Amino acid sequence: MTNKGYTADIADKDDAAKFLADNPDIAFIDVIYTPITDVPRGKRIRPHELLGVYGHGRYLPGSITVVDTMGADCEDTGLVWEDGDADRLAKPASNTLVRAPWLGNDVAQCILSLYELDGQQNDLDPRMILQGVLDKFTEIGLTPDVACELEFYLCGPRKFGERPHLPASPTSNHTPIGNEVYGLRELDDHMDFLRDLYNCAQIQGLPIEAAISEFAPGQLEIGLDHRADALRVADEAMMYKRLVKGVAVKHGLEACFMAKPFQGMAGNGQHLHVSVLDKDGNNIFAAGSENGDKMMKHAIAGMQQTMPSLMAIFAPNANSYRRFVGNSYAPIAATWGINNRTVGLRVTAGPPKTRHIEHRISGADASPYLGLAAMLLGVYHGIKNQLEPSEIIEGDGYSQADKSPVTLPMNWYSAVEAFENCPMIGQYLGERFQKMYAIIKKTEQNRYQANIPLEDYDWYFRNA
Repeated sequence: MTNKGYTADIADKDDAAKFLADNPDIAFIDVIYTPITDVPRGKRIRPHELLGVYGHGRYLPGSITVVDTMGADCEDTGLVWEDGDADRLAKPASNTLVRAPWLGNDVAQCILSLYELDGQQNDLDPRMILQGVLDKFTEIGLTPDVACELEFYLCGPRKFGERPHLPASPTSNHTPIGNEVYGLRELDDHMDFLRDLYNCAQIQGLPIEAAISEFAPGQLEIGLDHRADALRVADEAMMYKRLVKGVAVKHGLEACFMAKPFQGMAGNGQHLHVSVLDKDGNNIFAAGSENGDKMMKHAIAGMQQTMPSLMAIFAPNANSYRRFVGNSYAPIAATWGINNRTVGLRVTAGPPKTRHIEHRISGADASPYLGLAAMLLGVYHGIKNQLEPSEIIEGDGYSQADKSPVTLPMNWYSAVEAFENCPMIGQYLGERFQKMYAIIKKTEQNRYQANIPLEDYDWYFRNA
C-alpha cells in the first residue's frame, strides 16, 4: 500500500528502520492519533516497538474516535459499551516520523491513521474524511492547493478555574496592553521563544513563514506554506499547533488557540487559503486566464451555499461563537470581495497566477483536517454544479452583511442542528461521520451546560 506520492498511504517499515539507524539517540516516540474533537492522543513508545508499529500497526480502542474535547467517552455513539470498546488498528502515515526536539534530544513522533481490522479505512478518522473529499477532485482532474494560517495568544501559566492572563516580557518585563498590530517590539519581547520555535520547525521540516504581531496584545500569527497536498498541509498544521504549544511550555508560557480567549480582544482565526490546479499544474482561478473568473466564482458560490451547514466544523465549540463580532477582523457573513478583510471569503491581492481565496470563517480551534475538508467540499460543490455567487462586496463588509445569500448560525446549538439535518453533509463526508459528529457535539453541549461558569456568580449571586 506504500506509494510515496500520496500522504494518505501507510508508511513503509523501511522508513522506520532508516530513521532509527540515522537517529540512534532516540529513546521515545510519540505515536499520535487526532480524533474528531482535534485533541492529539496516542502513546509514547520505545524504539524497539517502532518497527512493529510500522510493520503491523498499533491497536487503539475504537472509543478514541468519539471522545469529547476533555477525553471522556461519548456513550450515545454506540461505539463504547455496545461495541465492546473493540480495538481498531492504527498505522503510521508516510513522511511524519520526525524528531520532537522541544521534548528533549531523545524524543520523536509520528502521525497515525485508523483502520478497521479487515483493512478498511476507518470512516471517522479526520484524515480519511479529508482524503475522501480530495478523491472527488481527483475524479474531475483537479487538485486543490491550500494553506493554513493560525493565530494564537502567548499567555502566562494558568491554574484550573483561573482566567488566562498575558505574561510580562522575559526581556523587558513589559506586559502588553496595546494592539500593536505588526509591532516589532512585540516580536522582540519573545525572540527566544520564536528562535526556538523556528529551529524546531526546521528540524521537523515544517514550512513555517513570517511571524507577525496580530491585532491584539500578546497575539501572534505564523503562516504555513501552501501545498498541492491538502492532507500534508493538515498534518503540518496539527504538528505545528503541537510544536507551538510545546515550545511555549518550555519557555514558561501557554500558547492558546481557543477562538476567543479574552473579552474585548480579537479572536483567533484559522484562515484557510485555496486555489485549484488543473492536470498540468495551472491555477484555474488565475486572473485573466480562460475561465479563471468563472471557475473562481463557482468555488465561491459553493462555499457560500454550504457554509451554514458546516459552521459546526468551522466553529466547533461553545467559545467559537464569541469570536464572531463585527468590526473585529472576524467575519460575520458568507460575503465575498477582492482584497477585502471584512468579508468571509477574500480574493487575495497579488500577481494573476497566484490568485486564490482566503476562507476567513474558521477559528483556530477547528480541526485542520475537518476544516480543510469542509472548505474543499464547498469548492468542489460549486465547481461541479457551476453555481453563481452573490454580488461582490466593496468597502465595509460588516455593514453589508445582509447581502449574504445565506444566514450563518451564530450559536453552537443551531450550528450543530444545521449540520445534523443537512443531507449534503452525509453525501460528501459520510452519513456515519455526520451522525457521530452531531452526537459528540450534543454530548459536549450537555456536559458544558451542566457546568456553572464564573459569570453566573458575577451576574446573579447578589442580583437574582
